[in-house]
Amino acid sequence: MYRLSVSPHIHSKASVSRIMWTFIVALMPAMAASIWFFGPRALYLEIISVATAVITELLTGLLLKKRITLSDGSAVITGLLVAFNMPVSVPYYVPIVGSFFGIAIVKQLFGGLGYNIFNPALAARVFVMFAWLPEMTTWNAPLTTSGFSKLAGFNFSIDTITTATPLAIAKMKGMAGLLTEFGSKMGMYKDLFLGKCPGCIGETSALALLLGAGLLLLTKIIRWPIPLSYLATVVLICLLSGNDPIFHLLSGGLILGAFFMATDYVTSPMTPKGMILFGVGCGLVTMVLRLKGGLPEGVSFSILFMNALAPLIDRYFKNPVLGVKT
Repeated sequence: MYRLSVSPHIHSKASVSRIMWTFIVALMPAMAASIWFFGPRALYLEIISVATAVITELLTGLLLKKRITLSDGSAVITGLLVAFNMPVSVPYYVPIVGSFFGIAIVKQLFGGLGYNIFNPALAARVFVMFAWLPEMTTWNAPLTTSGFSKLAGFNFSIDTITTATPLAIAKMKGMAGLLTEFGSKMGMYKDLFLGKCPGCIGETSALALLLGAGLLLLTKIIRWPIPLSYLATVVLICLLSGNDPIFHLLSGGLILGAFFMATDYVTSPMTPKGMILFGVGCGLVTMVLRLKGGLPEGVSFSILFMNALAPLIDRYFKNPVLGVKT
């Protein structure tokens, strides 16, 4: 007698805990960059967000009588990503509400780890953005001195000037306005790559994010189809529409989204072909929203939209007779 079950059937030595904690290690360069460019308040936001996520998972697990799995690190990742998707100036209650919403509503009420339909951190980001739009769209320029040097003083204040993100400037003033802000195109590329620009605290430094992404790819925690197809679609649409592909690759939350959120195991397809289609869809929706939408950014909305289509994509690439994924 044989026991039949759905795919996948490939045994892997990688445990949930190993995967999650490797993700957390991969996020450390971006966390360090957030403190360097935005000061100690970025660290406080991250600590508050992570603590809220962990406490919420513990309490909801007890309330819903679920197995408590705090050691797997999934709540820590959600808390970090919620904080990464916020400006440094947001009131402290915003990441608290965001992490609570992501864990309690998006994750736990849907059944817990492995059963949520949408990425909890992205759903939390969109929720708090519409709840506190002014606070979530007020941006601060990076510090002129290292944020690490200010940690010893435990400075809770925000001493940077308010400004617009590069994507917002591009939408309002075009490339000419961007070059006025950055001085030159190469100077713009350099600042965007290093992270010396306004934005959410965990998304501005492409260098830090790519270091973490390299670790995830080398350890095979994530696979190449989703991020590569996502980024390639953005480049192709930029070339076809006459926009600067390097600027769009380095701006906003594209790299953070492509490598750290679109690749979420639970909310993305399981097959190589499905992953490519998922990434193409993310890139297409992102660029449509960036170029034609009312808001300058579209990464969060695009990934959430494709999260909803992931089950249909998996069904399409499934052999109806054998149940084999392709």
